[in-house]
Amino acid sequence: MHHLGEDAIYTLVENVRSLYNVGAIFRTADGAGVARLFLTGITGTPPHREIRKVALGAEERVPWEYHRDSADVVARLKAENVQIVALETVAEAVVYYDAPYRFPLCLVVGHEFEGVRRETLAQADLIIKIPMYGSKDSLNVAVAYGIAVYQITRIRNQMKGAA
Repeated sequence: MHHLGEDAIYTLVENVRSLYNVGAIFRTADGAGVARLFLTGITGTPPHREIRKVALGAEERVPWEYHRDSADVVARLKAENVQIVALETVAEAVVYYDAPYRFPLCLVVGHEFEGVRRETLAQADLIIKIPMYGSKDSLNVAVAYGIAVYQITRIRNQMKGAA
């Protein structure tokens, strides 16, 4: 693991099929100061025209790794005492703005329709959700990621005493 500080935020992108979503996640990760993206499973990787079209170069600035199996990444991060936080609408999930985050932290997002794999959820230290008030029961994965990662960044920065 690359030691990027006790307050690092990582992201694991598990089986996100749309290259546009991957590009949006790269751009948001860059904006939020995410230390590293772990792309796993069927998630597309740079270089790719569709990723670049949305990432606008962020895919060259945010460090990333590809791993076939997210379980390997989760095990490695847990061994480094990184809190694994899955973003998924399940019964046991805590609303994202009330969740007990600790750092370093890895935010996990999953497949557009199937979500984060059950095996990965089972390894998570915390599962968070974004409340839905309309007719749909979930948001686009890149939009949901943006909401959650910026809240996590805000809490991290408050803990650091920064703005």
